[in-house]
Amino acid sequence: MEHNTTPIRPFGLLLEPKKSLDHLGDLNVDRLRELVRCEHLIVLRGFRTFQDTESFSKYCERWGEISIWPFGKVLELIEQENPEDHIFDNNYVPLHWDGMYRREVPEFQIFHCVKAPLAGQGGRTTFSNTILALTYASSEAKNLWNKVTGIYQRKMEFYHSKTVSPIINKHPHQDFSVIRYNEPPSEEKGRFVNPPELEFTGVGLLELEGFHHSLKHALYAPSNFYAHEWQAGDVVIADNFSLLHGREAFVSKSPRHLQRVHVLSNPPFDNPGLKSYQ
Repeated sequence: MEHNTTPIRPFGLLLEPKKSLDHLGDLNVDRLRELVRCEHLIVLRGFRTFQDTESFSKYCERWGEISIWPFGKVLELIEQENPEDHIFDNNYVPLHWDGMYRREVPEFQIFHCVKAPLAGQGGRTTFSNTILALTYASSEAKNLWNKVTGIYQRKMEFYHSKTVSPIINKHPHQDFSVIRYNEPPSEEKGRFVNPPELEFTGVGLLELEGFHHSLKHALYAPSNFYAHEWQAGDVVIADNFSLLHGREAFVSKSPRHLQRVHVLSNPPFDNPGLKSYQ
């Protein structure tokens, strides 16, 4: 199928159909998979997409083995009235990687926007390219980051887990380094429902403050950071091995409805930092 391709700044590709009736499912998945591994993020916009949850999950199965959760294959990201966890709230979500508390870390995140917030209501999904962050960082900053290990614990409806991970890691399948970091929630950005327990070791308190400051500066630098403003029908496929992602706050009761599926690598990547899982 013919389509238009436009680079996204500072990373990623936007793919749009040349004909409005073209269906996303007609695109070559093998080609798309390689594009994500190379560009780390692709946005498919303007295609005909999915009529229901089942058709979305069947499409995702073409990408590889789906990571199954207690709720099934597809997570419905909709604000809840009295959320017990921040993923169902309307507040911001700090940068992190998916699968950090699970037995297997997915390679791909596939998002489908069923309904988008209205203009000015917020709710962009944020992505930080950690390969670029390491490329542009000073030797001094990288030496500091390399000293630090994160200890993360999180209890929610779907798991109660502990993960220990160095900040700088080797990519699971490629010969370069990536950053694995769960950004601490910011008190300045308001309430944060059910925060994880975070501890960072390897440096003293004075160095630790500089560590968080320098790493946050790098992850949010315009050269490394992209915030996706959703339109209904958008499908975004992200490289979870290389990117960190989060969410900007949005106006409560906005019509924001995303669906998300995790696709495992082949072979699946066993979580190297998982210490306990319930």
